[in-house]
Amino acid sequence: MLDGYPSTDVLHLERRGHVLVVTLNRPQQRNALNVELRSALRDTFDRFDTDESLRCAVLTGHGKAFCAGGDLKEMAGTNMAVPPENSFVMLGSKGRLSKPVIAAVNGYAMAGGFLLAQDCDLVVAAEGATFAISEVKRGRGAPWAVPLISMLPKRIMMELLLTGEPIDAHRAYEIGLVNKVVSPGQLVGAAVAMAETIADNAPLSVWASKQVVEVATEVGRSAALQAAHQIFYRVYTSEDAAEGPRAFAGKRKPVWTGR
Repeated sequence: MLDGYPSTDVLHLERRGHVLVVTLNRPQQRNALNVELRSALRDTFDRFDTDESLRCAVLTGHGKAFCAGGDLKEMAGTNMAVPPENSFVMLGSKGRLSKPVIAAVNGYAMAGGFLLAQDCDLVVAAEGATFAISEVKRGRGAPWAVPLISMLPKRIMMELLLTGEPIDAHRAYEIGLVNKVVSPGQLVGAAVAMAETIADNAPLSVWASKQVVEVATEVGRSAALQAAHQIFYRVYTSEDAAEGPRAFAGKRKPVWTGR
């Protein structure tokens, strides 16, 4: 257990330098999202977002599945009709983090598991991983899929939503849903290596870069450019903005303070 983080059996947490590795730990249920797991994810990522010692996170699953989606047995037992609004918010309670998260998809990423991968900033997938928005096969819905329109072509989004059929890791890479496909044994290592590359960069520059990408997907070009200049003002006037050129000139590794 890490200090200040939730203590629960449904999540395994590991600190690797400036990187937090979060592993969904309900392998017998294919890491299905029950109330306890959703709550643990929100609490963990809220803490991660305020933890100054961590700069990036990796989210993966234990066992053969990344996440099979909502716990259908729990839903049936509670006669769930319309899901609570917060059930779709899992990477922190605000629905948006200031730090990057990389999904390391090790197997099935179905329904709510697809959503988890979608909500991460980058995705590394193992060969053999599959992705599906399978709600139409269970009489459920996927209102959370709306942001896919800024990630995928319209016809690909239609295919995923209307058929409910899975696509493999290589197709997911071809359509831009996945950044990298690796062998299963290399998955977490590859995702952590990517996270470490991000963590080695200036924290404020990473923060601002993530913000401008999100702004650009929500507003028009002119408004996004204006917002980007405002966001990066904090970066240009920071201590790290002076440290970067000094370190380069001195042929040394920069020491980032995030200030």
